[in-house]
Amino acid sequence: MLIAVPQTMHFDAPLALTSGASIRAYDVSYETYGQLNAERSNAVLICHALNASHHVAGVYAGKAKSEGWWDSMIGPGKPLDTNRFFVIGVNNLGSCFGSTGPMHVNPDRDDGQVYGADFPVVTVEDWVNAQALLLDRLGIQTLAAVMGGSLGGMQALGWALQYPGRLRHAVVIASAPNLTAENIAFNEVARRAIVTDPDFHGGHFYQHSVVPKRGLRIARMIGHITYLSDDVMNEKFGRQQKGAPTLPEGALAARGDPSPLDAGAAAYKYSTQDVEFQIESYLRYQGDKFADYFDANTYLLITRALDYFDPARAHGGSLTRALAVAKAKFLLVSFVTDWRFAPARSREIVKALLDNQRDVSYAEIDAPHGHDAFLLDDPRYHSVVRAYFNNVAQEVGV
Repeated sequence: MLIAVPQTMHFDAPLALTSGASIRAYDVSYETYGQLNAERSNAVLICHALNASHHVAGVYAGKAKSEGWWDSMIGPGKPLDTNRFFVIGVNNLGSCFGSTGPMHVNPDRDDGQVYGADFPVVTVEDWVNAQALLLDRLGIQTLAAVMGGSLGGMQALGWALQYPGRLRHAVVIASAPNLTAENIAFNEVARRAIVTDPDFHGGHFYQHSVVPKRGLRIARMIGHITYLSDDVMNEKFGRQQKGAPTLPEGALAARGDPSPLDAGAAAYKYSTQDVEFQIESYLRYQGDKFADYFDANTYLLITRALDYFDPARAHGGSLTRALAVAKAKFLLVSFVTDWRFAPARSREIVKALLDNQRDVSYAEIDAPHGHDAFLLDDPRYHSVVRAYFNNVAQEVGV
């Protein structure tokens, strides 16, 4: 059993942000798994998606149901084998899981108030820069690989563009070179649900000792609909009316929820009169859990970072020109039923890399789970990742 130990690195020097603002006196939370070899050549950085954290793998000692959000992928003998690689999970700035974010005290104020809505806008590029500073502190100059899914995949792509000489491989899973208008629209509807909640108070709800739970619930429900495929939703729920619905196996744990429930458990105890269908009960349960642990300002920040990511914009819209600076080898994986980050978006990246004559491997997996497939234990998907990291291991000599 892999035991995870949270760690924190403090930085006093200001971090200049893409917006022109800066963050000073900030903390970055992270975890490491495995051992860094003498050559310091076997480090793999894991970048997280919207509501995950630095707790990527393993469990916390003495804490039940505390598996990391990608525990099926990372650990001893797993596709990313911690017997061979030194794996680093980092929590992004602006998050609500340890790194400095909106709920922390603003050092630029004298009254001890937290940032709240005053936390500066952060981008994928800013996160990559902060991760690079953490690696500097850890004495790691070159990464064997950077890996992430969804928003994490965007960060892996950002690494290849911002620090092309510091990584050998980029593993980009269920991701895209930018968001479609439809994806931005989903994010905006979710944000509006939060900011129009009467308990939001312009983002300074902390001072009022309230949480905009209604908005967070709706935002989560909207998001969760987009994570699953139509086939999975029909198979698991269909038009069945109230009762205990069956969860997609591992889905709650995979999304990083702190208290995952077993499939078929009495999970959906939602005592309202207006719930008629199991899918309604499922979504309301998801919304309730999310509102209990996630920060509203963090949700706004991270979805905006998703919206802003577009490396081709600085190159006249040409992804080929944007990726010309990349030196890493690439593995891209997409899932046929993922309509939020459809395979066509991964193929755009593949084409741009091939246009630049870069070394790229691509796998398109016919998994039924939709966008959530990148978090689940699909044998074909895991075999692809395992084979790729076997080759990386040979390359770096581990």
